[in-house]
Amino acid sequence: MGRTPLRRHLTLALLAMVVVVLVLESTGQFRNAQFASMAYYGIAAGGLTILIGLNGQISLGHGAFMAIGAYTAALLLQGDNPLPLPVILLAGTLVTLVAGALVGVAAARLHGPYLAGATLALAVAVPGIPLYFSETLGGEQGLNVRVPEIPNWFADAVFFVTGQDMSRSRYLAYLGWLCLIVTFVLLANLARGRVGRTWRAVRDNEVAAELAGIDLGRARVLAFVVSAACAGLAGGLLALSARIAAPSGFTLTLSLLLLSAIVLGGLGTLTGALLGAAMLTFVPQLVTGLGQDLGLSDVRSAELAPLIYGLVTMLVVLFAPAGVVGGVRAAARRRGSSQ
Repeated sequence: MGRTPLRRHLTLALLAMVVVVLVLESTGQFRNAQFASMAYYGIAAGGLTILIGLNGQISLGHGAFMAIGAYTAALLLQGDNPLPLPVILLAGTLVTLVAGALVGVAAARLHGPYLAGATLALAVAVPGIPLYFSETLGGEQGLNVRVPEIPNWFADAVFFVTGQDMSRSRYLAYLGWLCLIVTFVLLANLARGRVGRTWRAVRDNEVAAELAGIDLGRARVLAFVVSAACAGLAGGLLALSARIAAPSGFTLTLSLLLLSAIVLGGLGTLTGALLGAAMLTFVPQLVTGLGQDLGLSDVRSAELAPLIYGLVTMLVVLFAPAGVVGGVRAAARRRGSSQ
């Protein structure tokens, strides 16, 4: 029985990879870039929903952890002979993991609005660090990121399967979704295992969890570390997709958007995190296009997107407090009980 969840998750991962290949090979460069964005948003949102939904710690600073991962990757990609890309992404994840452990140790002593305030300060402070180390981190202009050449073995493998040549945008989309699928399999197994049960116990009743022998501080720090590592990986992928790591890309707005994404999709569910990432990626473009069709200028159409996104968030909070996924599951349960 212990292997059943892992086998199910691996099967779903394999099916997801097949779907990814079919979608990416049937879309153009622009859509490939959007799917790459959805991938890194999904990884960051997945880690955040584990932290908030399963462990009950509120974080408003995950954009800062994404910045750490992005700048680590950007620094390692400087020069003519950078390390292999998987090694660079792993390094960015590990550096962010260490930063998350340091913040998590302090955060383990804070609760509710105090923790939210501390992570909010982190989100505000970290993007300002490149300004003080402008010679190394590029200051306000940031660091340009040069995407390494596509590995021949990867391009040959994709061509063997699909019969199409590999473009740079499609390569980044494949890389992002491969990272997302691996991350989600690991998170899903953590959530379904002993660690996940420990996180839920701490979230639901700290006194009962402590009486059961659970180390509250260790559980909180572990959740923070896992979530920060996901954000660091997402930040590295963001830097590759955007071709730059700059302070303007990691403002407080990014942290708030990630929070709204998991609220919209459904707290504590990886499916909800992926749905929220899809909304972050595609809703702004759809709304901007709708505004242009209605005769609005490009600027006003772009300004319409955050307004609509905010209204959608309010409606979901009011009518589906558990998010879209939670609302669908509740409706399915009511329908099943009525039959």
